[in-house]
Amino acid sequence: MTPSDDRLIVALDVANAIEGLALADRLGDSVSFYKIGLGMLTGGGLALANELKQDRGKRIFLDMKLFDIGATVEAAVRGIAQFDLDFLTVHGDPHVVRAAKQGAAAKDLKILAVTILTSLDRADLDAGLIVPGDLRSIVIERAARAFAAGADGVICSPNEAVAIRALPEAAGRLIVTPGVRPAGAELGDQKRVATPAQAVADGADHIVVGRPIWRAPDPRAAAEAVISELASPQAQRPNR
Repeated sequence: MTPSDDRLIVALDVANAIEGLALADRLGDSVSFYKIGLGMLTGGGLALANELKQDRGKRIFLDMKLFDIGATVEAAVRGIAQFDLDFLTVHGDPHVVRAAKQGAAAKDLKILAVTILTSLDRADLDAGLIVPGDLRSIVIERAARAFAAGADGVICSPNEAVAIRALPEAAGRLIVTPGVRPAGAELGDQKRVATPAQAVADGADHIVVGRPIWRAPDPRAAAEAVISELASPQAQRPNR
């Protein structure tokens, strides 16, 4: 059996907490870190997060991508922080990051800033009236500004991880990459992707994998294959 590796975060992007628990049962001790996203919020997501954390000893990444005025973000994060979870996402706008850090004060909850969603490309940014320019450069600048505002880490695609890791502001900060697909897996709605080994070699501390695991005929075997890849020479960072 391949031992658990918490660099792999499995996205529980299923319909509700019951299905989430069933998937966690199938994955067993092969997975130690789970992501619970906004799509499961009305399906018992917070209850699932609490059970996996408190009763099963798992690490939990709550992917809410919060965005609002500062006072509202601070209040929301203060409430979430009481659950003793591990990671929480907010949008990377500096006022949002600062408010989230205030809400998480005195707790171990890590605030991760979303740069540009990995499902978006330049055409999507144009449609949303986002500042013109190279998408990669915008992601890197947003990451730097989020770090300056106090973010514990950022969410970015594997394509930008190597450049963000090189930022002076990134020292000691986390890089978490969704949009990770094992070789041969379908891309789904992701547009900026890499394999698990490449994402880690390029600077990611954690990778998020969802459908290639939970849609697999044997989810545990799929998770263990990703963990084996993370232990391969191809996943080693240069000069580490």
